[in-house]
Amino acid sequence: MNLMNEQIINADTLPPSKGLFQERWSILKRNSMAYASYWFLIALFAFAIMGKVLTQNIVIFDPKTVRLSEKFLPPLTPYASKVSVKEDVPFMGVYLLGTDELGRDVFARMMEGSFVSLTVGFVAVAISLTVGVFFGGLAGFYGRVKLGFITVDTLIMGFVDIMLCFPSFFLILTVVALLPPSIYNIMIVIGLTSWMGIARFVRAEFLSLRDQDFVVAAKSQAIPAWRIIFIHMVPNAIAPVLVSASIGVATAILTESSLSFLGFGVQPPDATWGNILADGKTFLFDAPWLTFIPGLTILVVVLAFNLCGEGLREAFNPKLRTKL
Repeated sequence: MNLMNEQIINADTLPPSKGLFQERWSILKRNSMAYASYWFLIALFAFAIMGKVLTQNIVIFDPKTVRLSEKFLPPLTPYASKVSVKEDVPFMGVYLLGTDELGRDVFARMMEGSFVSLTVGFVAVAISLTVGVFFGGLAGFYGRVKLGFITVDTLIMGFVDIMLCFPSFFLILTVVALLPPSIYNIMIVIGLTSWMGIARFVRAEFLSLRDQDFVVAAKSQAIPAWRIIFIHMVPNAIAPVLVSASIGVATAILTESSLSFLGFGVQPPDATWGNILADGKTFLFDAPWLTFIPGLTILVVVLAFNLCGEGLREAFNPKLRTKL
């Protein structure tokens, strides 16, 4: 009797159990670099949205105003022109990140570029997720179905292997060179050339899920295959895919910046981090901030996405969790 009472008391003193989200959030918080990267990216998203509003809708920071009398000014230089009109005065009367070869405010251009670069990254990853989940789901769920002498799995994964044989960046460069320069073409091309890894992730998850009890029970109740795939299996397979997608955003931003640097990306007067970097390379010694500011920004943002993705991978995969 006393032993039973002690067990009840010990059970009452146990801490409350954590939910799945709380458990994964606590694991992410233990990784200080991933946790710091998470909050940095939240701040970056807020900065990008603010940049979109304040440079296009409510123009407080004007990235397109040309002030030739104020060109090549270093960061934190106060506005002192006697030639430009009053409307051309930068916010607070200071060029926070200096000016470029045309006297345009670099800070305003970086604000505009942050929204464009992040939009390209997220839309491209959304396209690759859609295509990858579709083909990976087909290969995993219908893999045993034969189309003549070949199975669906062999056919789809053979196509994935063929796509992986091509160097991705040169394939993107070739396609973009043939198409008219447009931000929409950039997003579509990057998305349609980066889905293969996601398809492999989804296929592997579906192969482990299709023989699980809940899938077998759904099939026994004559539930349509599309409902089993999208309602039952995709939500259980999407966690590692989203982790991969967070790293894919960094790759898409880096690819867009590389294309813009080579002149095949988003065209002026629209600003992205890549074409700001490309504009500054000619004046590396005269105005080094035109190169270092966008270059360091790309470096830090890509690093933050990668660190956050690794933290999410550790949180979602029990085998990778470090013991504390």
